[in-house]
Amino acid sequence: MALELTDSNFEEIVLKSDKPVLVDFWAEWCGPCRMVGPIIDELSNENEGKAIIAKLDVDANQIFAAKYGVRNIPTVLLFKDGEMISRQVGVAPKQTYQDAINSAL
Repeated sequence: MALELTDSNFEEIVLKSDKPVLVDFWAEWCGPCRMVGPIIDELSNENEGKAIIAKLDVDANQIFAAKYGVRNIPTVLLFKDGEMISRQVGVAPKQTYQDAINSAL
């Protein structure tokens, strides 16, 4: 399962990580988000130990969604060394997310 992020733990988990971090910005009411959710969970299992895979509910946690200009969901951002290096807006195939992770390893 993907790690649940909040505004209070985002900086510690994402920005201070020594591993790449893939963050799914989502909301409960978002249909396309429900399509991406299982993909994110699979990626979490398959990349354990190599990368951190996490989810941030934008309804409950708006600070970092606003900071990174997340206006449409799902939006999946990839961070490395505290910097955003990749953005995918909308639903994408699992391999798209995995390729981004691989490029950051």
